[in-house]
Formats: sequence, structure tokens, C-alpha cells
Amino acid sequence: MRLKLPVLRYAFILFSLAIVASSRAEDVVTYEAFGAVGDGVHDDLPAIREAHEHANANGLPVRSNDKATYHLGRKAMTVIIATDTDWNTSRFTIDDSKAVENHRKTLFEVRSLLKPVKLKIDRIQRDQKRLDLRPEQDCYVVVSNDRIKRFVRRGLNQNSGTSQRDCFILQRDGSISSPIDWNYDHVSGVSASPIDARKLVLRGGVFTTIANQMKQEVGYNYWHRNIVITRSNTEVDGLKHLVVGETSVGHPYSGFISVSSCANVTLRNCIATAHRTYRTIGSAGRPVSMGTYDYSASSVVNFTMINCRMENINDRSRWGVIGTNFCKNIVLEDCVLNRMDAHMGVSGKYVIRRCTLGHAGLNAIGRGLLLVEDSTLHGYSLISLRSDYGSTWEGEVVIRNSRWIPGAGRSFTPTMISMRNDGTHDFGYQCFMPAEVTIDGLHVDDSKHPKGYEGMFLFSDPGGETGSEGRFPHVTGRKVTIRGLTTSSGRRPRTSPSARVAKSVKVVWDDPSSTGKSR
Repeated sequence: MRLKLPVLRYAFILFSLAIVASSRAEDVVTYEAFGAVGDGVHDDLPAIREAHEHANANGLPVRSNDKATYHLGRKAMTVIIATDTDWNTSRFTIDDSKAVENHRKTLFEVRSLLKPVKLKIDRIQRDQKRLDLRPEQDCYVVVSNDRIKRFVRRGLNQNSGTSQRDCFILQRDGSISSPIDWNYDHVSGVSASPIDARKLVLRGGVFTTIANQMKQEVGYNYWHRNIVITRSNTEVDGLKHLVVGETSVGHPYSGFISVSSCANVTLRNCIATAHRTYRTIGSAGRPVSMGTYDYSASSVVNFTMINCRMENINDRSRWGVIGTNFCKNIVLEDCVLNRMDAHMGVSGKYVIRRCTLGHAGLNAIGRGLLLVEDSTLHGYSLISLRSDYGSTWEGEVVIRNSRWIPGAGRSFTPTMISMRNDGTHDFGYQCFMPAEVTIDGLHVDDSKHPKGYEGMFLFSDPGGETGSEGRFPHVTGRKVTIRGLTTSSGRRPRTSPSARVAKSVKVVWDDPSSTGKSR
């Protein structure tokens, strides 16, 4: 029987659509194709690793089963991710309550497949804008000088410092797009990694860590079992991390999402969990608090967080959710977190915009512009300049259209910018108060205050009234310009309990309406 032409044409169309659908299916790698079960019991990590190895070798994206629960087992195994990955609503279980082969082993690493390049840099100076180099593509570069130590930490976690280092972006025309912090008359090492032109996106996923219960009375024993990002031009969108099973004992993790040694990384729409605070014996031989940063960033140029959130931001039993080191240009927008912390320096821009920060507050060390805008903060200080690194901010602080609830509403005399540096310790660099502070719209809710309260201080007493004559002076600021500042108490702020700071810093009331009265 002969088929009519329209029937043949219809059959051909159906056949063509089937081929296209099959081709599209083959263009996406699944974990099940490599043996993953996804029942929350079987160890799926080996299958997940094989799936990504295939995807990386063929330049294919990966998509998990949105109804699966993948158990990541206890093997010392790292999955390399080099292509777009969509974890959508899939769940992943990380059970650290029982013995694992190696608790320092990373579970996932987002890595570039581009090979490092060799660059020769003999000298480079602070704030230098160009190099006489022309790489084939933009590169993330790190230079170091092992002869000089910076960030010599003071206090219960004291140390002898770290080698001087800088990370920056070297563009193809030889220009440097991020600030150089130090002078390098000697360069001990140079590493350069090409920046992928295409953005890699890691999307979705609900990860649950069943917390470790490690017992160790002295020192720190960090766990990894996390996601490490070392690839420049990467975005994580919509990843959720939960922590369950914490007990009275345990040791910290080094960031569930840990970004290091790369540039242009964004965390967007992610949900984090603050971990319980534990105690240990620090390097000074005395008890100290220790905890986990669910997010961490180290030596990152252009680190951005957008709409990243967590619950219970004023729960004081929980450790601060994020810590950073050696970064250039940090921007947070529309985030709700219990803390934002720059430990060993941030330079360039440090921006907190339309954010809410909880009890652990905003912490800073570094130089450049520190901007707090359209935000609500609950820390004991609006800005805490970390005393263990010299309470230094070399540059300008701008506070605009924001609200501060000191100590999340506790009764005490608050200090807007806290610092402590008596000039007796060498941190490896000159330490500064902010040269200029501009307040352009700030309400301070100091309605809960002690008896005899006379108003908040703009700056704390750094200690050492003769510090300017000491071996390692803490350089005082120059000027505070105030407009649109109001307080619930109606009290006008005072400069500082330190006579030296009060004498050195000029306070300019640029708006007659800024009388300190409640708005």
C-alpha cells in the first residue's frame, strides 16, 4: 500500500524531531548515565566524578536529576568541574558525623582548563598602572616577596605574618585593573593564570552537611569537604547549604563555598548557614573562640555577592558567616548576613549596598573606599577596624542613607568606628585611621542606653595617647563631615574618648538639621 505524500512528510518531521531531541539529550551529561543512584544512601561521588570528567573532556554541560538525593560518601575524592553545571533542586548529603578518609579533601573544585602562563616581573610598585608585558589574554596574576612579612597578627591568635603578596588582573594591553598595595624591589615568585572569556555558571543544589564531631583541645583542624572555586569568571547562582547535627564538640570548616586565587567571581541568590561557635587553645596558649565561615574568599580580584541570605543574623551562638583575605574590590548588594569580614586586607572598593548585617557586624582592614549605603547594621560598632591587624584603613569611609542598631539593641555606649592600636606592635605596615569619613544620612537607634548616657562616640580610643611618638604609630584621621545624622536618644555624637583623636580629627557639621535628634 502506497503512503500518501502528506503522511510521509508528517513521519519525516516526527523522525527529525526525535533525532533533535536525542541530540540535545546527548549534549547534556547526567550523573545517572555514569551509575549514580540518587537515593540518598549509595555513595554517588565516584559516578559524579566520572560524569564531570566526561563533560570536561567534551565541553558539555552537566545537569542532575531534580528529584534525586545524592550521597557524597566518605572517600578522599575531588570532582573537577570545568563546564556549566545545573544542580537545580537536587539534594546532596555530606555526612561528616562518621569517619571520612581525609577531612581536608575538597569535594568539588571549579577549575579552569587553561594552562598557566609564564610571566617575568622583576619589579613592581604600589599603585602602578601598567607593565611592559602583553599576554595573549587577560590574566590573573599573583606576585610575592618572601623577604618581607605583612599582617603580623597580634593577640590570642598571634603569628609571625605572611609573605608580602599582591593579586591583580593584567590585561592584554599591559594595563593593571586592580590596585597594587606594596612596593616590590624584589620579586620571589610570579604566577599567572589566563582568565576564561566565557562565564561558567554553577546553578542550584541543596547541600546538607551533617557536622563533624572532632575532638581536639589545642589548635585548629580545619575540615574542607566543600566546594572550592579557583576559576576566574565564575558565578554560583541559587546554591543552598544547610548544616545539621552540630554538638558541643567539633572543628571548623574552611568555607563551604571557598573562592581563592582567581578573579571576577559572583555568588548570587545563595543561602548559607552560620555554624556553632567552639573553643580551642590558640597560639598564645590561651582559650579562643573558633568557627566556620560558610563563605570564604582569599586572593580574589572582584568578589561580588548579590542577594545572598541566611537566617538568625542576631544569634550570638553562631559564628560569622564569611571571612576574606588579600582581596581586591569586594561588593555586597541586597544581602542579609550576620557578618562581613575582611581579615588580611581588602583594597580598592569595599562596598556594602542595600544589605542587612547582623550581630557580628562589618569588619575591615585595608585601604581605598569603604562605602556603606542604604543598609541596616546591627554590630556593636557600625564598622570595626580589626585590632589584631592594627585597626588600619588607609583611605575614605562613606556612610550614606543607612541605619545602625548598636549591639542589635543592647544597652551600652556605642562607638561608630572601633579600633585598637597602642603603637607598640609592628604589624608589618604603617597603620592608619580613615583619613576622611563622610556621613550623609545615618540614623542611630541608641534608644536603649545606660544611665547617664551622653551620646555615642564617632571613634573609639585606640589606646596609647602618646602613640604618635611610638615606634609604630597609629596615624590619626583628619576630618569627619556630617549631614543628615540623627539618633533615637536625641544625643549629639562625640568625637572620641581619646584626647589625641579628638584633637586631631576635625568634625564638620555640614547640615544644620543634623543635630542628633531622632527622626
